[in-house]
Formats: sequence, structure tokens, C-alpha cells
Amino acid sequence: MPIIPIRIINLSANPLPAYATVGASGMDVRADIASDIVLQPLQRMLVPTGLFMEIPTGYEVQIRPRSGLAIHQGITCLNSPGTIDSDYRGEVKVILVNLSSAEQVIRHGDRIAQLVVQQVEKAQLVVVEEIDDTHRSSGGFGHTGRQ
Repeated sequence: MPIIPIRIINLSANPLPAYATVGASGMDVRADIASDIVLQPLQRMLVPTGLFMEIPTGYEVQIRPRSGLAIHQGITCLNSPGTIDSDYRGEVKVILVNLSSAEQVIRHGDRIAQLVVQQVEKAQLVVVEEIDDTHRSSGGFGHTGRQ
């Protein structure tokens, strides 16, 4: 597996995102906030990280939820996976939502999401009058049943 160098500026006091294990595909990213954020049930908020990245052309960084936050606190990421494009140079921020029935607190340094680096393929759209039919055809949204 190739290692892709990504230039990063860290304006937070937090450590850089890092892989927790040798087999991990995502790097945990932490909240960079001056005071605690209290997320009410169903409330969403944009949480800063203090990170700025220069992602190489042909790649993206996806922001994905952390499973521990989801199962234990009911906190997940909206717009998931979120995409950080290679030409974006602003601060990395994470859209968190509280799906639990109780308020949840986010503190400075909490691991709030994970970053996954992905290669991006470009497509060329070709306008045609018809497209090939398949067995599935236009079936979608659970058309195969609950088995």
C-alpha cells in the first residue's frame, strides 16, 4: 500500500491525526475548541480541528464518523462521508450531530471523527439517447427484499 504524503499545518495544541493501529484505514482527528460544546438531542454543529491540509491532486480526504462515538454517545457526522477536495485549503471542520435523547458534551482534544485518504477517479460524461438494460433495471431502495 503506497503512503501518500500530505502537507499539514496544525494550529491546535492537539497531536496530528494518526492511525491507531497498523491495520486502521482512518486517522482520528480531534476537536480544537476554546470551550466545551454541549450538543442537545438532534442538534448539529460545525466543530473546528485547527488543521489545514494540502491534499495532492488525484486524492481526497474523507471525514467519517467514529464508531465509538456513535454507539456510546449517539454522535455521528452529517454529510458522511464528507469530502475534503484536493484544492481546498481552509480549516478542516467536522459536522457533528447528536442523535441520542440526551445532551452530549464535546471537549477540546476529543476524537470526533476519522480521516480516510482516497484516490479519486475522474469521469467523462457522454450524452446518449439510451443506456443498456439490466436484470435490476430501475429497481432500487430495497427492491431485493429483507432477506
